[in-house]
Amino acid sequence: MASGSYSLMWFRKALRIHDNPALEHASRASSFLYPVFVIDPRYMDPDPGAFSPGSSRAGINRIRFLLESLSDLDSSLKKLGSRLLVLKGDPDQTIIRCLKEWNINRLCFEYDSEPYYQSLDEKVKSLASSAGVETFCPVSHTLFNPLEIIKKNGGRPPLTYQSFIKLAEKPSWESSELNIPISSLPPVGDVGSCKIFDVPTLRELGHSDFELDENTPFRGGESEGLKRLKDVLSNQDWVANFEKPKGDPSAFHKPATTVLSPYLKFGCLSSRYFYQCINDVYKDVKHSVPPVSLLGQLLWRDFFYTVALGTPNFDKMKGNRICKQIPWNESDELLVAWREARTGYPWIDAIMVQLRKWGWIHHLARHCVACFLTRGDLFVHWEKGRDVFERLLIDSDWALNNGNWLWLSCSSFFYQYNRIYSPVSFGKKYDPNGNYIRHFLPVLKDMPKEYIYEPWTAPLGVQTKAKCIIGKDYPKRVVCHDSASKDCRRKMGEAYALNQRLHGLVSEHDLTNLRRNLEEKYQTAEMNCRSKRQKRSC
Repeated sequence: MASGSYSLMWFRKALRIHDNPALEHASRASSFLYPVFVIDPRYMDPDPGAFSPGSSRAGINRIRFLLESLSDLDSSLKKLGSRLLVLKGDPDQTIIRCLKEWNINRLCFEYDSEPYYQSLDEKVKSLASSAGVETFCPVSHTLFNPLEIIKKNGGRPPLTYQSFIKLAEKPSWESSELNIPISSLPPVGDVGSCKIFDVPTLRELGHSDFELDENTPFRGGESEGLKRLKDVLSNQDWVANFEKPKGDPSAFHKPATTVLSPYLKFGCLSSRYFYQCINDVYKDVKHSVPPVSLLGQLLWRDFFYTVALGTPNFDKMKGNRICKQIPWNESDELLVAWREARTGYPWIDAIMVQLRKWGWIHHLARHCVACFLTRGDLFVHWEKGRDVFERLLIDSDWALNNGNWLWLSCSSFFYQYNRIYSPVSFGKKYDPNGNYIRHFLPVLKDMPKEYIYEPWTAPLGVQTKAKCIIGKDYPKRVVCHDSASKDCRRKMGEAYALNQRLHGLVSEHDLTNLRRNLEEKYQTAEMNCRSKRQKRSC
């Protein structure tokens, strides 16, 4: 392109300088470079009706993390002779207006496989093309191009991790130098009549001052992400021997994992650079291997991105060809008890408190509460739990969040529905004293350790001494785990049988009938139990 060119770098994710092919291309041979981020009202505007502070799509912790990431990006750009231009409005209209106002020749942004961005980007690319603007949108948020994997597999995504690994092989860029330092960027040109903002604060976005008694300890931004990566890599034995199932979900002062997921989600940290750093550690030492290794976790991320892109209605049960059709109950009462940490199971409730306060919980903690809500105890639809995670997690990622809820509800990928996390014994295995519970549920801080996971079993005298009366200071259990889990197994078994009998072509009518049959069987069983109890008391 001629030296008089004007380039626009549209930041969405990829909020970083290192390993950013779109930014590198935008700055190459450009006279002026416009680094832009658009405040999307869909994502940022306050929603007073939501169940937690934030917008209609994101909780306050994730919005704060994003703003911190933008401030850090702006600071990095300024050191390179540039700055971040923040605009507000519908992204497609705003970007197209900027292309015209600034006479842009080249528009660059990172490829995004999320449905919202797929639709948005097609519209923007079409309008840019008709205006004679070159567009460049490289794949750099993932290790592999998911479209290429799907093409290799005959046009359909691989549905198992192992088949994905075989298709993916090695990344084409594996031996390239990705983290090439950028010493300077072209200056920002005249912005004309476009109203430019600094990175806003939460208050400037309309969010009221929101202070928890304990805020998330994780700060957004590329600088924080690279610092955390450096700290992780400094313990090479830990990196080499990392095995996902062996983490401690009760560790909170020093989490038993990298906590790099939010930095990967926003692109503050390049997954490709992380991949190379892990391989550098692996070179000279014996190490764990996929799927449980640290490298294996990055590959899991790509696997879910690929399946999500290639599966219509991936975020729904209905119309999703890889999802079991299950007659989940629609109980808002049970959902709210779970969401608001009022299930009466301290291990589950403590996790949900940490989620709300920190915007992050350990992956095994996510497994426990997701199983409890769906196939383990409450039999509530996985989409409802997915929506709560989507809002509250700072690392909420469309493909990963939906993929994990499909997995943990045994709706897809994983089908051993008889394997249920105990809301009592699982946490006790890692933290017998209940320190995690005492921290996040201070109402139980004085409960003796023999009762901390099952406070309803504590004698009234013990409850009184602990200043925690069950049913008054802390809620009674919403269900009895032993009977609820048996009921869930029975329902899952019948739903699986129906899916198999109808080859997955289960209609709404079929689900309604199954739901009615299950309710009738449950009522009959309850009547029989009452009758037996009455006979015993005679």
